[in-house]
Amino acid sequence: MHRRVSLLVYDTCRWILPSTCHSVGFHSTTIKEAISAKKFVFTKRFQGLPQLDNFSLEKEELPELKPGDVLCEALYLSVDPYMRPYSLSWPLGTTMKGGQVSKVIESKNEKFPVGSLLVGYFGWRTHTVVNPDVRSKDFMEQITVLPNLGTLCPSVGLGAVGMPGNSAYFGFLEICKPKHGDVVVVSGAAGAVGSLVGQIAKIKGCHVIGFAGSDEKVKWLTDELGFDNAYNYKTCDWKSSLKEGAPNGVDCYFDNVGGQLSVAVRSHMNDFGRISVCGAISLYNDTVPTLVPCVEPAMVFKQLRMEGFLVHRWTHRFLEGMGQMSTWIQEGKIKIKETHTNGFENMPAAFIDMLKGGNFGKAIVKA
Repeated sequence: MHRRVSLLVYDTCRWILPSTCHSVGFHSTTIKEAISAKKFVFTKRFQGLPQLDNFSLEKEELPELKPGDVLCEALYLSVDPYMRPYSLSWPLGTTMKGGQVSKVIESKNEKFPVGSLLVGYFGWRTHTVVNPDVRSKDFMEQITVLPNLGTLCPSVGLGAVGMPGNSAYFGFLEICKPKHGDVVVVSGAAGAVGSLVGQIAKIKGCHVIGFAGSDEKVKWLTDELGFDNAYNYKTCDWKSSLKEGAPNGVDCYFDNVGGQLSVAVRSHMNDFGRISVCGAISLYNDTVPTLVPCVEPAMVFKQLRMEGFLVHRWTHRFLEGMGQMSTWIQEGKIKIKETHTNGFENMPAAFIDMLKGGNFGKAIVKA
């Protein structure tokens, strides 16, 4: 399957690449009496790394709008690591879950007129009929209006000013509680969350070390994002790299990967170090459980504090996180890069590529 991938880069001089992003009017859709949605259905359990035949592209006839309903058309869709472990609980036949930025193309709700941009977990589907006024306690069913992002592409609402941005902002600041001069290690440092965590740590006056999966990513982290040290975890000696980058030990560790690399980092931490566990992507595709040394000795003798989190813990503060991330981006203090795959039909390929580490920053599908 052929697909087109492009990178969007944001900094103080260039907010978007005009050839790949426009602010409103993404699609002109003629409203008909009935409209079909295309959707990807989870049809076969993953065995190791997902494959294209785990998904089925299907059509769904959508119902007519009732009072309060809106018809949304997907503009940008998200592929994220969490989809891999979460799928263990999904029944076969489930529409793949995930967030998207969508545009209201028909409305029977005066609060959400045609042209409104919404962020919701509508899943891997091109069109959705929904009543945004119906509130749910389920984080995966919440719908919000995309905040005004100025000149930023709306896809940023799925990344740095969305769930990954809040994961970086709250997961790092609330759990690691960094202090000026702290040494911070970030694994998965070139991903959607890790690349933001490292930059937030620099804003807070920390010395930042990142581990990523290619020499190109390492160069991006140090040359563009301002990491003090970065290493290709596939080719470097972890212990030697930690001694080089953090000769006096590590104070904070933001863990996106788990596994043996995290064992090495914990062993190099200072007393009373803080660890925020965001994910364990190195283990998600394992067909046999990975065995790692027990964590207790380092936790006890170094008196470490390790805490995992789900970002919806801070749902009531999301606007705070989104506002601060947006401000830092516009001030040039945080630079972001997105890997865009063009075409809704390429959702599975983009998902697989992301799990293999093919993305810089946030992985996005442009419908």
